[in-house]
Amino acid sequence: MSQPQVVATRPLRAWQRRALTKYLAAKPKDFLAVATPGAGKTTFGLRVAAELLADRTVEAVTIVTPTEHLKHQWAKAAAEAGIAIDSNFRNTMAVTSRDFHGVALTYAQVAAHPTLHRVRTENRKTLVLLDEIHHGGDAKSWGDAIREAFTPAVRRLCLTGTPFRSDDSPIPFVTYEPGPDGAQRSKSDHSYGYSDALKDGVVRPVIFLAYSGEAAWRTSAGEEFSARLGEPLTQEQTARAWRVALDPSGEWMPSVLKAADVRLTQLRNGGIPDAGGLVIATDQTVAKAYAEVLKRVTGHDATLVLSDDPKASGRIAEFAASQERWLIAVRMVSEGVDVPRLAVGVYATSASTPLYFAQAIGRFVRARARGETASVFLPSVPVLLGLASELEAQRDHVLGKPHREKDGWDEDLLSQANRVDDEPGEEERAFTSLGASAELDQVIYDGSSFGTAAFAGSDEEQEYLGLPGLLEPDQVRALLRQRQEKQLVEASKRNAAAAAAPAPPAPAARPAGVQERLAQLRKELNTLVAMHHHRTRKPHGKIHNQLREYCGGPPTAMASIEQLEERIATLRSW
Repeated sequence: MSQPQVVATRPLRAWQRRALTKYLAAKPKDFLAVATPGAGKTTFGLRVAAELLADRTVEAVTIVTPTEHLKHQWAKAAAEAGIAIDSNFRNTMAVTSRDFHGVALTYAQVAAHPTLHRVRTENRKTLVLLDEIHHGGDAKSWGDAIREAFTPAVRRLCLTGTPFRSDDSPIPFVTYEPGPDGAQRSKSDHSYGYSDALKDGVVRPVIFLAYSGEAAWRTSAGEEFSARLGEPLTQEQTARAWRVALDPSGEWMPSVLKAADVRLTQLRNGGIPDAGGLVIATDQTVAKAYAEVLKRVTGHDATLVLSDDPKASGRIAEFAASQERWLIAVRMVSEGVDVPRLAVGVYATSASTPLYFAQAIGRFVRARARGETASVFLPSVPVLLGLASELEAQRDHVLGKPHREKDGWDEDLLSQANRVDDEPGEEERAFTSLGASAELDQVIYDGSSFGTAAFAGSDEEQEYLGLPGLLEPDQVRALLRQRQEKQLVEASKRNAAAAAAPAPPAPAARPAGVQERLAQLRKELNTLVAMHHHRTRKPHGKIHNQLREYCGGPPTAMASIEQLEERIATLRSW
C-alpha cells in the first residue's frame, strides 16, 4: 500500500499551522483540538494523519463520526489529501482492502461491536481520529465502547467545535483539570474560537433577526391565553408561546419565512449569487408542513431532508452543488454537514442548548470570500437571544458541577408543555394553538442589539432585510447603527408630533376598535422600551418587568388599554 504524499491540497490557515506545529513538537498520544465550526477541523485532522503516515508513526487511520453522511464527507476530503479511506466499511465485513489507509465509522457502529474494532486497532499501529468527540458522552455504552475499542491506539486526535455538554458524562480521551470552583473542566490542547476566526476572516459574521409577536392558545379546559414572545413570562408561558409561533398553520412562520426569502434574494442580488437558505425544523411532520408554507408564500420549492430517508446524504450533496434556494431539514443538518453556500437560516426548532445552538449556527458561518455575511432568523425568546448575544463565548465541559445551571431551555418543561394527555378512549393536546402574529423585534450582531419593533412587511422591516450582503464586520456594525438611529429619530418625531397635536374637538368618525387600539399601544410601548434599552443598555425584558412592578398589571399581551397607556406615560417620564 502506497503512503500518501504530505502535500496539502489547500494551504493551511494560521491556526492550523500553529496547531500542527504544537502537535508535531509534543508528539502526544492524545490531543484535543477545539475549533469553531467552519474553521477547518477536517483539513487539520487529515494533515496530521498524512504526517503520521508519511513518517510511519502509524500504519492505519480510523475516523469516527456522529453520522453516516459525515463518514462519506470525511472520506471524500481524505481522498483529496492523498489518503484512501473506506467509508463503506461494515462490521460484518471485519476487514477491508489493503489498498485503503483506513476506515471511517460512526460512533454507533463502534458501540455495536467494540471488540472487533479493538482487534483492528491492535493489529496495526493506528491513528484514531474522533470527530465531534463530545458525542462520546451521548450514551454510557458509547463512551465505554470507544474506550474499549481505541485504548490500544498509538495516537488519538480528538476534534470538536465545542466540548461543552450539559450533563456529567465524561468525554473519552479528554483531559479534565480542577477549576477555581473545584469542579473538573475539560482541557483542550489547542483552541480556536469564533471571535478569533472572525478577526482572521475565516468565518462570516452572523446577523440575527429576532421576531416577536402575539401568540394565543386555548387550554384543554377551554381557557384562552395570550403572550408576547420576548417579554418576561413563566417558562410554561414561554414554551407555549414559542410552540404557537412555530406552528406551520399560524401566521408567524409564513411571515418569517417570507422575510427570510426576501433576505435571501437580497444576498443573491448583492454579491452571493448562489446563496442558499436552511430551515431547521423540530420534527419531520412540521418540516413537511414548512415546505408547503414556503412554496405558498414565496413560490419556491424546497429540498426536504428527513433523517429516516436513506437518500438524505445524496440530497444534501445535490443541494450543496446546486443553485436551489431552500433546504428544510430536521436536526441531522445541525452538525458537520458542509454546505458552504448556506447564508440564510431560519431557526424553527425548540432545541436550545448552547451546544446545539452553536452547531446549528455553524452551518452558516463558513466563509468563502471576504465580506460575505450570514443572516439567521429566530424567535425572540430569552434563551435564544442570550445564546445569539454570546455566540463568541468559549465553553468547557464541567463534571460534577454542584447545582448545575440549565444553560439552555428546560427540555423537561418543554415536553410537559407539548405533551398529549391520554384519557380512556380519547387523546387531546394540553393546549391548542390559536395563532401568532410576527414582528421584527431586534437585530443582534456582535453581542449588541439594534433596531426597534417593526411589523412584518413594513418599510422599517425592509430596511433591515435590505442590508448589503457583502460587508466587512465593522461595516455591518456601522450600517446597523445607522439604521437604528434613523428608526429612533423617526419614532421621536412621531411621538413629538403626537404630543404637540391639539386634542381632537370631537370623536373620530370611526373610532378604532379595541383590537386595533391595543395593537397600536403595544407597538408604541415596545418602541419606547427599545429606545430606553438603547439609552440605558438594560435588557428589554428587564424594562418590561420594571414597568409592571411600578404600574402593576399583567404582561403586555394581556394588559388593558388603560394599563398600556399608563405604562407608556410612565416610560416617557423615566
